[in-house]
Amino acid sequence: MENKTYNIKYLPIFERDLDNVIEYILYKLNNKNAALSLLNNVEKAIIQRAKNPTAYEKYNSIKERRYPYYRIYIGNFIIFYVVIGNTMELRRFIYGKRNTTKII
Repeated sequence: MENKTYNIKYLPIFERDLDNVIEYILYKLNNKNAALSLLNNVEKAIIQRAKNPTAYEKYNSIKERRYPYYRIYIGNFIIFYVVIGNTMELRRFIYGKRNTTKII
């Protein structure tokens, strides 16, 4: 088991994905507590995973990729990330029922 923590980089598309979900929960569902809970869970999961991001199963993509994708499941959502050197790069935040193969 590794003892280092990787740097975390948020791509703009990841931030947009997450913002859209949080705004939907806040304004369409009018549920501030659920939005805050989701944000807290996302943050905790990312920080925890950054301790050893490559120790988990790789995402089997149909596309050939320079860096393999990994996933973090948070409730009904999936965070997709890659590891480049000492950086865990967060790429997408997607509702799990969507066609992730098409999106990713």
